[in-house]
Amino acid sequence: MFRSFARQSALKQVASRLSARNFGTVVEDSVGPKCYGGTYTVTLIPGDGIGQETAAAVKSVFSAAKVPVEFEQFDLSGFTPENDKLMQEALASLHRNKVGLKGILYTPIRLGHSSFNVAMRKELDIYASVAHCKNIPGINARHKNVDFVIIRENTEGEYSGLEHQSFPGVVESLKIITRPKTERIARYAFDYALRHGRKRVTIVHKANIMKLADGLFLNTCRAVAKEYPTIQHNDMIVDNTAMQLVSRPQQFDVMVMPNLYGSIVSNIGAGLIGGPGIVPGANYGREYAIFEPGSRHVAKDIQGRNTANPSSLILSSVMMLRHLQLHQHADQIEKAVNKTLSVDGIRTPDLGGSQSTTDFTKAVIRNL
Repeated sequence: MFRSFARQSALKQVASRLSARNFGTVVEDSVGPKCYGGTYTVTLIPGDGIGQETAAAVKSVFSAAKVPVEFEQFDLSGFTPENDKLMQEALASLHRNKVGLKGILYTPIRLGHSSFNVAMRKELDIYASVAHCKNIPGINARHKNVDFVIIRENTEGEYSGLEHQSFPGVVESLKIITRPKTERIARYAFDYALRHGRKRVTIVHKANIMKLADGLFLNTCRAVAKEYPTIQHNDMIVDNTAMQLVSRPQQFDVMVMPNLYGSIVSNIGAGLIGGPGIVPGANYGREYAIFEPGSRHVAKDIQGRNTANPSSLILSSVMMLRHLQLHQHADQIEKAVNKTLSVDGIRTPDLGGSQSTTDFTKAVIRNL
């Protein structure tokens, strides 16, 4: 009884502190990266699995396109928990540069080793994850005319990591949903819809079962929606969302949801358009932004084989260039990737082709 009361008291204190803070959105008061002599310095974390290969592809393309970006590289790995010192150096670099490009860091399923990916998002408060699922012409996909954006809250929910064994064989895992952070991600989603000419935002939840946690998320998003009368909104239970995605994904435009649901839905989205190799992604906060593949796969099974598809990291770097206001370079690289895939038909094995990572990268550079 005392333990339960103490936990509730602690959570009330957290909620009180959150309410007292100003949770604006990145649209309201973002702090941009610093540019010296016309060149931006960006923190590069290649990640595990195919990370080094795809990062090398990005660097080659940037060099060929004469992109005014210098990379500060940190070969951090989730396989080695003793990398904490390197992790701190990478975070210090991100604090300086404000912008990062990263692959996915492996998170082992064992006690005592938390996810570097989650730790980075929490440390920098990069609360809005954005993944764009859109058909690329010529790529064999289960559905046509797919074009939707998944916006997930990055810093709480089930990924809060608050779990403990209260008794041998009994584990309690806390799912944290707060009104300030829900308002922040909801407002970001509706702002995104306005800025990108999108018409509707779908709120994804499980409020029929988790009436308090997801109920708070749903009701808060509904309240924020009233501030955007020109944007339609609806809500959908997460399991129904999964079914609707695989049966009629064209109905979705912008989707906003808590952390765990976003992880699942983004992987469904990747499967709809051809695989994780072509889904770009980004994580935004008020001061920092990190760009990474949208479906967050390590792909260790093909590491070192020169068969990895670098498209998702290259297209994530395109999102990064737009964030840096380097629109001409972004358009140039995006068109080159699309031409390589759609017109030239040069594809890696994950898309049904036989070309290597090197072949694909050289083709993109030719199409610049």
